[in-house]
Amino acid sequence: MSRRAQLLGDRIEQGAAALAAFAEGLSDAEWKTACSPSDKRTVGVIVHHVGNMYPVEVELAQVLAQGKAIEGVTWAVVADINGKHAQEKASVNKAEALEFLRTRSKAAADAVRKFTDEELDRCATVSLYGDPPLTAQFFIEDHALRHSWHHLAKIKAALKK
Repeated sequence: MSRRAQLLGDRIEQGAAALAAFAEGLSDAEWKTACSPSDKRTVGVIVHHVGNMYPVEVELAQVLAQGKAIEGVTWAVVADINGKHAQEKASVNKAEALEFLRTRSKAAADAVRKFTDEELDRCATVSLYGDPPLTAQFFIEDHALRHSWHHLAKIKAALKK
């Protein structure tokens, strides 16, 4: 097993655990708070969203690990996925969202741990960023790993905690 892949998987789980631990202590009112004026998704929807995106993020990293380009993925596509998810999960309850986050983060971490160093180092163009050649490791770090930390910071800011 790749030591780097193991550490990446560990960090994915650490981020999800930090997000879950914080979210567990929120009141019902805080759970239903919009994260920002520009992002009207509630805290609960955002927590569920992080879990929802893990499979996509890992699958795209696996594409890069094969040396294949990520094509057709744009921020508009991401916004569409996020918008549909927000509508479908507008009333998601805390227990459901936290279990979903935990299950999906573990599956993502386990999948990332299977990468070899050679796969982590492979690169191809990524449409999401205007087609620069990026490594699979960068993509993992910028998406599956960072995602929970990013939203945890946004949630804390929205709740002023």
